[in-house]
Amino acid sequence: MSRNTSSSGGSGALSHAYIHYPPLKCKNNGSIGLFYDDGNKLLISPTSNQVVSWKTSPYTPQVASTTDTISEGPVLSIRYSLDLKLIAVQRSNNEVQFWVKETGETFSQKSKSESDTILGFFWTDCAVCDIVFVKTSGLDLYSYVPELKSLELIDSKKVNVSWYIYTHESRLVLLASGMQCKSFMGYQLSSAGIIRLPRFEMAMAKSDVNNKPVLSAEDVHIVTVYGRIYCLQVDRVAMLLHSYRFYRDAVIQQGSLPVYSSKIAVSVVDNVLLIHQVDAKVIILYDIFADSRTPVSAPLPLLIRGLPRGNISSSQSANDTSANLYSDDWNFLVPDLVCDVSTGFLWKIHLDLEAISASSSEVPLVLEFLQRRKLEAKKAKDLCLELLRSIMIERRPLPVIFRAVNVLVTSFAYSLKTGSYSKSTPVNSSSGVPENNSGNKPGETSGGGFSTSDSEDNINLKKENGENLMVSEDQQESQSQVVTSATIPPDELYTFVFASVEEEMSAFTDASYLFSILLEFIRSANLEKIKVHPNIYVLAVRLLGRNERYAELGQFVLNKIIEPSKEVALELLEGVGSHNNIQTRKLGVDMLRQLSLHHDYVVLLVQDGCYLEALRYARKHKVSTVRPSLFLEAAYASNEPQHLAAVLRFFGEFIPGFGTTSEHTTYIRALADMPSSITV
Repeated sequence: MSRNTSSSGGSGALSHAYIHYPPLKCKNNGSIGLFYDDGNKLLISPTSNQVVSWKTSPYTPQVASTTDTISEGPVLSIRYSLDLKLIAVQRSNNEVQFWVKETGETFSQKSKSESDTILGFFWTDCAVCDIVFVKTSGLDLYSYVPELKSLELIDSKKVNVSWYIYTHESRLVLLASGMQCKSFMGYQLSSAGIIRLPRFEMAMAKSDVNNKPVLSAEDVHIVTVYGRIYCLQVDRVAMLLHSYRFYRDAVIQQGSLPVYSSKIAVSVVDNVLLIHQVDAKVIILYDIFADSRTPVSAPLPLLIRGLPRGNISSSQSANDTSANLYSDDWNFLVPDLVCDVSTGFLWKIHLDLEAISASSSEVPLVLEFLQRRKLEAKKAKDLCLELLRSIMIERRPLPVIFRAVNVLVTSFAYSLKTGSYSKSTPVNSSSGVPENNSGNKPGETSGGGFSTSDSEDNINLKKENGENLMVSEDQQESQSQVVTSATIPPDELYTFVFASVEEEMSAFTDASYLFSILLEFIRSANLEKIKVHPNIYVLAVRLLGRNERYAELGQFVLNKIIEPSKEVALELLEGVGSHNNIQTRKLGVDMLRQLSLHHDYVVLLVQDGCYLEALRYARKHKVSTVRPSLFLEAAYASNEPQHLAAVLRFFGEFIPGFGTTSEHTTYIRALADMPSSITV
């Protein structure tokens, strides 16, 4: 478990999630409230006649505010159109007022009936409409008509509505009805049209026969994880968090998670589900990509990093900020923001990958978790390399190492299959592990907001009944972005793990241990059809040679378990073969010929004194890259005049103009000075 020292209280604190000081400060004079426009990712603070807003994505505490002017009046809700050309303000339960920013013109839309209350509204990029009013009688879908400066009613969905929740990230609106507010209708307003979910009921335990609890909007959360849309529902009586997954034609309960607080909040950071146990002031993390309801780590508090220290005022500020953690004024915003309404502070929640990776001894599971991370992919990648290296140095049991190696190989293979890996490692943002055999990238759809198969569940999630998976369109949009992947190619595994470990291993048994790991890596890579870096084979040869396992080495080479390459051939010749092992050296020689590395083969023959054989080979294979002086020096050193004469004749015939070169002149004189000289 890693220990962070920049805690709110000044001493060391354990945490797997944190917020960083300073926050984005959204307080302005005359503010009559804070509102979050998730369609445009704006935090809005209206005054009596102005709208002050801050862009929250990309999140930066230094972002400047933007101000627009509106007329005075109450503000129940406020949102900008998705093109930012209009401002809509709900003035009452029956009226929404609109401002055209460019001209300052206004118009209003009212309910036809006084009893038909407007519960709220949201702008949409749906192909059918521009804005949706949620009323107690159902949904009204409108299009904006710029020429008329008015709204045109496109359609109405009649259903009794007690309350609703909506997230722009999912494009999904859930409408609660019934005495207990546990009966739901759902609509996804995607760019391809409107998809109506079947009506479903949420599970609610009863405390006694006569007491029927009523579900509130605060107890229902829409979350988007790995491109899939879920609903999480707090059952206060059973103290469970029920999970539902949405499909085009079904809503399927996925299981339940225990909760330990009467008030629950939910965040999603880098596809990791954070369940805030507000009363206990701790967070439990779940990675629901895996087929497990086991938390990623133990419940731990939220940490504030970077708080100022030193003078009295900054210390007081730190204490005030710390005291406000999980206060009643905290409002959690989809997916990873939290706003303290009392102070106007907006915080972004982060994961501490280092602390999470240090909190578990199940290294293969930690590696799987890290390979799925995208927001801090470089850190995740570095942690993966260090974890694998550490367990090898610690000589953990080989089955554990093999599982860890297979996790990294499988993840890299998936990135190759999806085309998401390149040398600069751009990758899709949905997930970095195998999950889709259909040809669609994670989060992609074929036909609106739903994909046509559930095949991404095949690897790490149990296959469920029901086709047509519902996915988030925000995930689709983000695929055009270039992000870095945590996947690790074989050359980096060699450089940062295998070669590094070899440097620290010297014992005879260590070489055998490391070779077993390399062999498993090669097996796993071959299974996934991944090209293994030649240096890994070179290291395998070196380790076998260190243990004098020459017979096995020969079998591995002949059976091409160790694949032939120039690097491997040179190791067989100059490394292992340099220890007077004739058979191993012959493997290297044969490998050069097998690979048609004619130049290297000719040079090797000359170095071995077989320069006449080298000449014949060079002529047969038209090798013109070897310097004549290499042959001439070898022939002269043999003190055989006839050999030197033969070499001179060869180059005189083989290389035009050779007779006029300084080399020809030099060695003709040398031949003349040799005893029993022969005329060329």
